Amino acid sequence: VQVVESGGGLVQPGDSLRLSCEASAFDFQYYSIAWFRQAPGKEREGVSCLTSAHVTTFYADSVEGRFTMSRDNAKNTVYLQMNSLEPTDTAVYYCAVSRVRLSSAWWSSADYYDYWGQGTQVTVSS
Repeated sequence: VQVVESGGGLVQPGDSLRLSCEASAFDFQYYSIAWFRQAPGKEREGVSCLTSAHVTTFYADSVEGRFTMSRDNAKNTVYLQMNSLEPTDTAVYYCAVSRVRLSSAWWSSADYYDYWGQGTQVTVSS
């Protein structure tokens, strides 16, 4: 099982980026997929989660209305469209995969995820 993120980079405040997460060896549509991020000196935090069978999408309050998560089943890829980026969005972003359908109470806990990518750096700076 391999989870690979891509799309990070250095952008200015207000810019947009789209992160991608691809997986091998399993079909994304049957799993819950999430994006987490970790800034230097801070704990890893949940950003967004798309539950299995497209039931629900969750977002952290800090990104609600700016970030959008989507899934392309044909490509077995999920995306995180990030708009109106702010310096506080600077972090390493990780894609995580869970074998269970997570609820609003648990989706942001890293303990419920079984597979992780290596991360992609997003830096927002003027």
